[in-house]
Amino acid sequence: MVQDGQGAGGELSANDLASVKQLNEGYQTIRKQMAKVIVGQEAVVEELLISIFCRGHCLVIGVPGLAKTLMVSTLARCLNLTFHRIQFTPDLMPSDITGTEVIQENKTTGERELRFIAGPIFANMILADEINRTPPKTQAALLEAMQEHQVTTAGVRRPLDEPFLVLATQNPIEQEGTYPLPEAQLDRFMFNILVDYPSEAEEFEIVRKTTTSEAPLVEAVMDGAGIKKLQEIVRRVPVADHVVRYAMTLARLTRRGKTEVPAFVQDYVAWGAGPRASQYLVLAGKARAVLHGRFYVSTEDIRQVAYPVLRHRVITNFNAEAEGIKTDDIIRQLIELVPSGESEALSGGRVPEVFRAKDAR
Repeated sequence: MVQDGQGAGGELSANDLASVKQLNEGYQTIRKQMAKVIVGQEAVVEELLISIFCRGHCLVIGVPGLAKTLMVSTLARCLNLTFHRIQFTPDLMPSDITGTEVIQENKTTGERELRFIAGPIFANMILADEINRTPPKTQAALLEAMQEHQVTTAGVRRPLDEPFLVLATQNPIEQEGTYPLPEAQLDRFMFNILVDYPSEAEEFEIVRKTTTSEAPLVEAVMDGAGIKKLQEIVRRVPVADHVVRYAMTLARLTRRGKTEVPAFVQDYVAWGAGPRASQYLVLAGKARAVLHGRFYVSTEDIRQVAYPVLRHRVITNFNAEAEGIKTDDIIRQLIELVPSGESEALSGGRVPEVFRAKDAR
């Protein structure tokens, strides 16, 4: 029997294990480099790195002034990636993102020809600032890029630079004049990351550091080729079957009317998470495990990534809004409800049938 914390379903080679060690060391170095500029926000930095090594995209929610842009640009420098910021406004057009073709005269032949001018989407890391301030037509310009890592202009498919990551920010305060992202587009984001206010000690350090002429120097820790190699390593990390079923259970228990769900889900959830949530829970668990220097995925890894994965995929109803119940409250109750150990799960405890292996039913 595979115990919680042990891998199953494959083995990593000696080179893979060395790469996992390298990734853990790189993670520690990146944190030190980021700390030169960003005070606190360790969990946010970890979630951003997990998404990068999973080839995922992030929706970053936070009020103005919490250094979201500075955090992303600093991370791009640490990883030696090209970085473009796109400020989304109501008059922004899709071609302003993807690029457009213009007519130019060939000075040698005198003939006119079409030339493609690449848009800001052609970079490794894209900050889509205040994405909900632009109409859906322009928001949709990101969909193909996020899913296929390419854009199509004038019938020509143009691949994007790899690795490719979209970080879209939203301001949770101002809602007037905004265009909420459709659920189908929200589901394309691997993580929904909350950037919270700093603690008193952290704010003191922020004020002390940013009110001088001191300019910290951030050194590059990795490069694009190294990141692509480590992305492959993450996908080869083995996962025990009961860890996969644990992730599935967290997602499936949010689907009201489809399975036997807890009373609080029945009362407060309108729509639950789809299969992509289960996939991202396992994939993010793999990345978190190797970032912490482990060669296996535990249910603790799944619990730690459950909030950013499920936060934008569980849609609450009017009852939840009236009673002040947030999506994070529902996720927390699910984590408390579902047993994390294999022995507890298979002993006929609180977990639904989906968590059980076929040979144990």
